[in-house]
This record gives sequence, structure tokens and C-alpha cells, in this order.
Amino acid sequence: TKFKMPGNFKSLLDKQVVGPSTEDLTESDFPVQSFNPKLQMPFKRIPGQNPRKIEVERRKRLYLSFDIAELLASKGIDSNQLMPRHYDPENIPPIEETKDPVFPIYLPLQVFDNDEFDCRTPEEWISLGLEPASSDRKPVPGKALLPTDDVLGHEDPKSHELIYEWIDVGVLDYDKETDLYLVHKTDKKGLVRDEEGRPILNGGMTPGG
Repeated sequence: TKFKMPGNFKSLLDKQVVGPSTEDLTESDFPVQSFNPKLQMPFKRIPGQNPRKIEVERRKRLYLSFDIAELLASKGIDSNQLMPRHYDPENIPPIEETKDPVFPIYLPLQVFDNDEFDCRTPEEWISLGLEPASSDRKPVPGKALLPTDDVLGHEDPKSHELIYEWIDVGVLDYDKETDLYLVHKTDKKGLVRDEEGRPILNGGMTPGG
């Protein structure tokens, strides 16, 4: 009976925590390595140079401090106006009330899309979800410009009633033919879960295909 483990063994261990701990207790559906920046630096340390691990950690904290919504706003860009809307001739403001032209100017973001200086290919970004010794691929953290209303956003993504914001998402998959990413919004705890509360793995692909 000495080697018999009680059923509530985990809860007993949790009660035995004494004092503060440096252990990261936050729950996450993202792999640890998916937050690491790509670094062009030799693994062998050169005298007088920072160790590779320190440089990775510094850049990781620097990149996490950036907010794309704040960066765009500082340049006078309204993220909500980056999405095209239906032409509505009945609600055109008079030219006296606005300095802009009567007809809104819009160019699709694809016109400015340039992957020449990307540090990773789409396949490399997706592969960051693979953990060592695991066959399941987890989501990769990211930000996406999505409508706050999911129902209307799916029915009519160009509706004037929609408000678009930069939202934390988990990147699940990438389609080579359409050059599009499949993303899923994170919940209030920052987790990527399905309707039943289970983690979404392998891009949401079920065992049945």
C-alpha cells in the first residue's frame, strides 16, 4: 500500500507549494518556440559579443512590446478603414463636411504585399507550431484584422456596420493556392479552443479528414 498513489495526488501537490516560485504557471495553447525571433547569429560566441540566448531573449521582449494598432495609429492610419466596404450612394457626405473626395479612395492591401524581406516563409511560420517529440501541430500566435461581430462578419464582410480591429489569433494553417492563412480568435484567457473547449490541433483537421 506504500506505493499506492491517491486519486487526488495533483491537488495534494498543489497544496504543498511553499513561498513564491519562478515557474511559469500561465496556461497557453502556443508552443514556447513560436515566440522566438529569427536570429542571424553564430551559435559559437565571439569574445566581446552577447551570448546567442541573451540576444534572442532581448529581441523577443522587444518584438512583444510592439503593437501594430499603435504603430499604425501613430502614422495617422485608421485600421477600420483598411477594409473595403460596399458602395453606398445614399450615405455620401457633402463635400463641405469632409476634406476627402466624394468617392472614397481604396486600394486592396494585396497591392502593397511584399514578402521580399520576410524573415520566414509561410511554411516556416506554420512549422513553429511543431514541438519536439510531438506529432501534433499547435497554433502559432499572431494578430489579424478581423470584424468584432463574428456572425455579420461571416455573412457580409464588407458591411458598413462592421468594425474591424487587430485581434489576437492562433494561426492554424496556410493555403498555398490562395496565399491565405487560416486563423482562429483567442478567447479571454488567450487560448485557442473549439466550441467544446478542446485545443485546436493540426489546423483543425479531424482524424476523419
